[in-house]
Amino acid sequence: MCCDAAIITNSPPWLLASYPEGNLLQLTQEEIQILLAREGREKLFLQGITLAGTKCLLIRDNLYTEGNNTMDLRTKGQSRGSQAVTVVQIESVYLVVMGQKGTEGGPLNLKAFEMAGYIKEGF
Repeated sequence: MCCDAAIITNSPPWLLASYPEGNLLQLTQEEIQILLAREGREKLFLQGITLAGTKCLLIRDNLYTEGNNTMDLRTKGQSRGSQAVTVVQIESVYLVVMGQKGTEGGPLNLKAFEMAGYIKEGF
């Protein structure tokens, strides 16, 4: 279901860990800062966001909604087809998971939320 993953933080905006052969390894500090900014989030729905150089559409933003803390995106404009992306807040870090081509956003969101639960147990 998942083909790529990364752990990022907001202070400072930084890539902490990623799948070594994945595209998310190329996440920039600027992309992370825009993704996790609390101000101006409504612009993300209109303008989209770039992750590791890949343009994404924002589908649902509950990243800072207590009890949910997830964001769903979809890559766009790629010859290989679009992919679902989910971001989950885990305490002070965030898990970014990219689904395999054809994976729907709903099941990916549930999988990412489940993965976040395992990570939380380690804190």
